[in-house]
Amino acid sequence: MFAKLLPTNEATLDRAVRVVLGLVLIALAFVGPKTPWGFVGLVPLFTGAIGSCPLYTVFGFSTAPKQA
Repeated sequence: MFAKLLPTNEATLDRAVRVVLGLVLIALAFVGPKTPWGFVGLVPLFTGAIGSCPLYTVFGFSTAPKQA
C-alpha cells in the first residue's frame, strides 16, 4: 500500500539536490536571516530522503530510471 501511495519517482541526482537544498534552507533558519521560513526546507529534505514527490505522482512525472 505504501508503494502505491508514495512510489519512488526521483532519480539519484534529483534526490541529492533536494536533500542539499533542504539542508541549506533549514540552515538559513538558524544562521541566516533567522526566520521560520527556513523550515520550508523540510519539504525537499523529506521528499529527497524518501525518494518520492507527491506532486510528481499527481502529475504523472518521474525522474527515476525506468525499471525493466
